[in-house]
Amino acid sequence: MRTTTPSPRGAWRRLVWPASAAALVLLLLLAWFLSGPPAPDAPLPPLPAGNDAPAATPAQQAGPPWHHGAAEARFTLILYADLECPYCKAYVPQVMAWIDQHPDTRLRWHHLPLPAHEPTATQLASLAECAGETGGPAAFWQAVTWLYQHTRGNGQGVPEEARFPGQSAALQACLDSDRTVARIQAQAREGSRDGINATPTLRVRDEATGQSLLLPGPVEADALLSALDLLTSNELPAAPAQPPDLSAIDDGDMPR
Repeated sequence: MRTTTPSPRGAWRRLVWPASAAALVLLLLLAWFLSGPPAPDAPLPPLPAGNDAPAATPAQQAGPPWHHGAAEARFTLILYADLECPYCKAYVPQVMAWIDQHPDTRLRWHHLPLPAHEPTATQLASLAECAGETGGPAAFWQAVTWLYQHTRGNGQGVPEEARFPGQSAALQACLDSDRTVARIQAQAREGSRDGINATPTLRVRDEATGQSLLLPGPVEADALLSALDLLTSNELPAAPAQPPDLSAIDDGDMPR
């Protein structure tokens, strides 16, 4: 029978490998010992919010004001809208879809219930706000979508037979408290102070520079892209001395 004699090189490898592994373990232990415990002033990780809830991430930005899109987006489209506005009803799904296609943009909702649509416009706005308060940002936008799908518009509201799918005891308690009305009225006053009294209206803002453009009426996709280009070109037109008159007249022709 033929026998195989181990080579000196193989025997050397069998001897060296355990020694190398042991040396590596000793080096790791020594490095850990020398590094010592964390410095007393080192910041601790944030504690969970609420009852063991994970900390909010930038992409899960809470509201109000309510946002749709990436929290770190460079451009914010502030939408002044009325939940009883028929033009908003047609435009909001379009602008939300446009935001989804442009990750460097996000949408911010700004309530602007028009006097011609009151008190229904504020009532529907309170329903959306309470949905967001009790269910988070996704619930707010789902409520906006549902309300536009079911309202008859122009102050007529939602038919009595249409039941809001997110109804709950917490939502009803929020509605009964009227605590969201002050928030809605504050946003409406802010819009009026800026000369905005027609819906839908967009203010496109560059978060990197703070510069913005006001775009009245439903804004087409090409015009939105042009607004973004203009904001980044440092060639903004001079602001008018007085805001344009966007008064909403109940004639069925003007954006409202």
